[in-house]
Amino acid sequence: MKTQARHFWMMAALLVLGGAVINFWAAAGEARAPRRALAEFPAEVGDWRQAGRDVRFDAATEAVLRADDYVSRDYAGGTGRTASLYVGYYATQRSGATYHSPLNCLPGSGWTLKEPSTVEVKPADGRAPFEANSFVIEHGNDRMLMLYWYQGRGRAVANEYLDKAYTVFDSIRLRRSDGAMVRVLVPFRGTEREAAETAAQFAALVAPNLSPYVPD
Repeated sequence: MKTQARHFWMMAALLVLGGAVINFWAAAGEARAPRRALAEFPAEVGDWRQAGRDVRFDAATEAVLRADDYVSRDYAGGTGRTASLYVGYYATQRSGATYHSPLNCLPGSGWTLKEPSTVEVKPADGRAPFEANSFVIEHGNDRMLMLYWYQGRGRAVANEYLDKAYTVFDSIRLRRSDGAMVRVLVPFRGTEREAAETAAQFAALVAPNLSPYVPD
């Protein structure tokens, strides 16, 4: 009987403590990590150079994305290679604004997604490799290789649900829920394998440059 009573009071104390912690974090607000605007993302990454100006979406698209900051631009590499980079950053996900998954927006724009898989991206600066989602996407005569992943608070992951779990964990541990979705598109100029290699190589050069804009 005494053991049951002791367990009851221990559980009650934990519940009270947990409630106090949650109330404290709610009152303290979310921590904000210093960062640079994505418009300042390097125009040169490795042997890739920005081609043209940054793309700005129309008001309707921005209202759907709800990103606090984003960059969308094309890059050109040697031997006629091209790649498109999009990074959408969210300062907080507590308010309901969160990453707009390509799995939702691309089909609505008429794109077909095929051959889903994950690939390993090896950052060019020697950081730990991470997995990215890979799809072949098609719209009419346009065919591209797409890579995308979720990044923030020192992690880069492919799985959307795992990223959500990390976001909840970091909201408690760090009082942060900021992060970004990173997407690379490479049009087919040869074989699918060549497009995949180009996308992985470009992503490996992009990844080490993200920290100042998507804080660890």
